[in-house]
Amino acid sequence: MAVLLGGSSAEREISLISGAAVLGALQEAGVDAFAFDPAERPIWSLADSGVQRVFNILHGGAGEDGTVQGALDLLGIPYTGSGVMASALAMDKIRTKWIWQTAGIPTPRSRRVRSAAEMAGIIAELGLPLIVKPVREGSSLGVTKISRADEFAAAFAAAQTLPDGHQEEVMAEEFVAGMEFTAAILGRTALPLVRIEAPEGRYDYQNKYFTDAVHYHCPSGLPADVEAAIGKTVLAAFDALGCRGWGRADLILRADGSYSLLEMNTAPGMTGHSLVPMAARAAGIAFNDLVTGILAEARCG
Repeated sequence: MAVLLGGSSAEREISLISGAAVLGALQEAGVDAFAFDPAERPIWSLADSGVQRVFNILHGGAGEDGTVQGALDLLGIPYTGSGVMASALAMDKIRTKWIWQTAGIPTPRSRRVRSAAEMAGIIAELGLPLIVKPVREGSSLGVTKISRADEFAAAFAAAQTLPDGHQEEVMAEEFVAGMEFTAAILGRTALPLVRIEAPEGRYDYQNKYFTDAVHYHCPSGLPADVEAAIGKTVLAAFDALGCRGWGRADLILRADGSYSLLEMNTAPGMTGHSLVPMAARAAGIAFNDLVTGILAEARCG
């Protein structure tokens, strides 16, 4: 079987780290697995390799937006995680919100931003502070919190042009003050919540993956009934998008006890700083068992 890792998105570096961890776990578990980087080899060459299953740990871009999933469907090779439609929807934060709003899932208000000239109208509608970010990107790439109108143009530019140079659509989202949590899903089970404490609230790309400045709490410290209610909502949000296999939702819990879901990740990180393995460990699931369990759910369609 093949572990899809790397790729050509702005999240390539993280995917390589996640992929190495997944590959090592599969090999330790006795699975005949090898690394496959679609940035270096055409995806259709998988068919020539006799691959029967794929563990997709590509982050961002074509690996997470339904493109690779569609190619694997055409090749008839089962793969981990969500299918084409759910992957495409979850990757698009604006369309995710449309579906969640229709399904009654709480999520912050937002607006697509086509140019920095829309600043005044967006601030009038959503207020300050605001979060400005790419519509289809992960790992907090291009995300900026702004507190003043004169910061809008620079935030728009940072979200529109990513570090790898590609251009993205941009959105503005109302800022929700509160505690940050992440909720991992494995099969039909919501794993224990992880509470995130980042320095000065900066849970950005650097702090996520390359420092030890962020503190993670799992168990989260929430009352059992509150955690259960959030888990039920997260599963409903997962189902509303048509997701399957595994995933991770990010959310904010306000001081008044209400909460809002920010986004759904269909191929979450599996690095040493990643949150799904942390939640699985709290549920008594070792990393190797987590990886082989995800692989066991691989399918086409």
